[in-house]
Amino acid sequence: MCAILFAGCGNHSEQNGKNTSAKAAKGEISLYTSQPEADAQKLIAAFNKKYPDVKVKIFRSGTEEVISKVMAEKKLGKVQADVLLVSDAATFEQLKNKDILEKYASPELEAIPSSFVDKDHTYAGTKVIATGIMYNVNKIKTPPKSFMDLTKADYKDQTSMPSPLYSGAAAYNLSLFTRTNGLGWDFYQGLKNNGVKVGKGNGSVLKDVTDGARNIGMIVDYMAFRAKAKGAPVDFVYPDEGVPFVTEPIGIVKGSANENLAKLFEDFILSVDGQKETAAIGYTPVRKGVAAPKGFASIEKMKIITGYLPVLVKAREEDKQKFTTMFK
Repeated sequence: MCAILFAGCGNHSEQNGKNTSAKAAKGEISLYTSQPEADAQKLIAAFNKKYPDVKVKIFRSGTEEVISKVMAEKKLGKVQADVLLVSDAATFEQLKNKDILEKYASPELEAIPSSFVDKDHTYAGTKVIATGIMYNVNKIKTPPKSFMDLTKADYKDQTSMPSPLYSGAAAYNLSLFTRTNGLGWDFYQGLKNNGVKVGKGNGSVLKDVTDGARNIGMIVDYMAFRAKAKGAPVDFVYPDEGVPFVTEPIGIVKGSANENLAKLFEDFILSVDGQKETAAIGYTPVRKGVAAPKGFASIEKMKIITGYLPVLVKAREEDKQKFTTMFK
């Protein structure tokens, strides 16, 4: 998996920053994230139990809008964020190529699978978020088993999907699916022909299916499982083709005036306590030895659709343009 997810994997040879004690850690950092606001606040609350005098300010939006903000700030001379926590490695590769990320080999990386760690240590995955199919159990008696099933007449005008122009996970999936045998651009054309509704982010898909506007949704796993746990009449399918997944990496912005505090935040997110909080919130953690939430497929049990990351990064903008033309 190392050669597929990243261009390569290296050792943790960079000099780590000096550890800062909880008592000495004081100040403020700015976090830009695509994570749901409530989840980000839970992570921050857990971080503040250890570092109570470090304030974390949040800017939250979809990955594509977060990155647009970062790029605009970069053009103006300085990115205002200290830490980035957004959906996928392809996005971080773009940031890395534009020299926006600081190299940092957190001491916590020793317990993170190398396939989730950038070889140059500019970012590291924090969780596993798989995309599959959610359906309304009251409306769908024979649920789809595969992504391609969503192009069949049985499910005409019933499916909702997130837009790759807003969702980083959906943008990653677009480049991945269109280069996967058995899916390709024919899959997206089939969705269009079958009356798929293209919303905004995964949240719009969740609303469509739980409100009854649509009966089926392409969606990230944690949203479906949370809705089910709250009593929504939904269930989730890991499709036969396999699942794409993103790892919501974390990285520090180069030139951050609060670099040491940003490092503490990254260390915490990757630590045992941070990964346990990640699982408690409802995500599959990446750290070895920390269990996935109940009901989630473990990484070992997932059939994973993968692609060569440099190709996905290079094709991302062109793929989004083609998608825009296709779905006009």
